[in-house]
Parts: sequence; C-alpha cells; structure tokens
Amino acid sequence: MLDRQTVSTGSPYEPIVGFSRAVRIGQIIAIGGTAPLGPDGKTVGVGDPAAQARRCFEITDAALRELGAGLSDVIRTRFLLTRIEDWEAVARVHGEIFADVRPVNTIAQVSRFIDPDWLLETEVDAVVSEPA
Repeated sequence: MLDRQTVSTGSPYEPIVGFSRAVRIGQIIAIGGTAPLGPDGKTVGVGDPAAQARRCFEITDAALRELGAGLSDVIRTRFLLTRIEDWEAVARVHGEIFADVRPVNTIAQVSRFIDPDWLLETEVDAVVSEPA
C-alpha cells in the first residue's frame, strides 16, 4: 500500500468541505481548486486576474514543496475563470511560471465561485520522479 500525504494551507474552507489542498500518493500529486487567498484568508488581487493567478500558483508551489516536489514536476494545469476574457492575463502568468515545463493545460469558464471576488481557481497535477 502506498503512503498518502496531505497538505493543508489553512483555508477556512478546508475543514468545512473536508478536503486537502494537495494529496500525494506515491509519485502522483493532485492539487485541488486553489483560490487566490492570502495568509489572512482574504482574497488577494481583487479585480486583477493576473495577481490572483500569481497567488494561486504561489500556494501551489508551496504545497508541491511540502510534498517533496516543485513546479518542474507539474504535468497538467487547469484555469477555471468566471470571466473568459481574463484568459490571456492568466495565461501570461502561467507562461512565465511554466515556460520551461510546458504542462498540458485546460481553460474553462464557470459561473462563479464561493467568494464572488475570486476571478479564478487553478488545479494542478504533478508526477514526481522520486518515490515518497
């Protein structure tokens, strides 16, 4: 049986919903819908999709590191946007962060999130070359 490691980022929604920010089993890491929350639990970059994307990827990077991985291990990313016209601003941030990694990507529009100030959430999957 493979060990299961989880990461909590302190989001106020984690205990309510009963989820982990990230889960690693063996060499696979899944990072669930990541919203642009600051350490204080408040939305970062209200109205600014690029700032929100940066914050989501900062949270993702920290979760990956806690599980013994990094952004270079990412194989799939997803952007869920409330305004599809924000795709390019978010994609440019993604392009800066993943220019050398080039994971597969999906961009989709959703009607809204729990907090109406969130313009996006990100999801990330990674495969680590070293077993846990």
